[in-house]
Amino acid sequence: MNIAYLRPYFEDPTCAIQKSLLQSYDVNQTVIEEHPSSRNRTGLQHALSTLHSGDTLIVSHLYVLADSTRHLIELLEQLSSRGAFLISVREEIDTRFSLAHSFLEIVQHLVQLQSDVVSMTTRKGLTKAKEQGKHTGRPRKADENVRRAIEMYQSKQYSLSEIREQTGISKSTLYRYLEN
Repeated sequence: MNIAYLRPYFEDPTCAIQKSLLQSYDVNQTVIEEHPSSRNRTGLQHALSTLHSGDTLIVSHLYVLADSTRHLIELLEQLSSRGAFLISVREEIDTRFSLAHSFLEIVQHLVQLQSDVVSMTTRKGLTKAKEQGKHTGRPRKADENVRRAIEMYQSKQYSLSEIREQTGISKSTLYRYLEN
């Protein structure tokens, strides 16, 4: 039996991308996680509990399945203890067969997994901050200092270093405001 496991994430909140990637596989059952969170993954637990010897769990990419390298190892151990296999489409991993990948490729896949984890966590945090009305990124300089720096520059009586010392506005910031 082939079980597809899907989990919503930032770029695919409805799992539509994952469904399209998995449609070329003969799937007997599809388990879709209700939320993107790494906690309380009842869908994953259900999928794992229904696997028997010879069954295959299919995911679009490793990030959908695991939230860290350690988590991936734990899941692979569970699959192995059940005699089940894993197919990860993006990484072209199919544990039903001997590995056709070099050690370098395997490490690159693990690095990509970690990168995906960091990226998704960052995006989730930025989205949450925006929803709460928080501003992200480098804080803007006070408008009063910017106006003063522009006036000093346009008066042609001050050098750039004097402007920076008196206003705290760097040369690049000043030029950026002058362009607008």
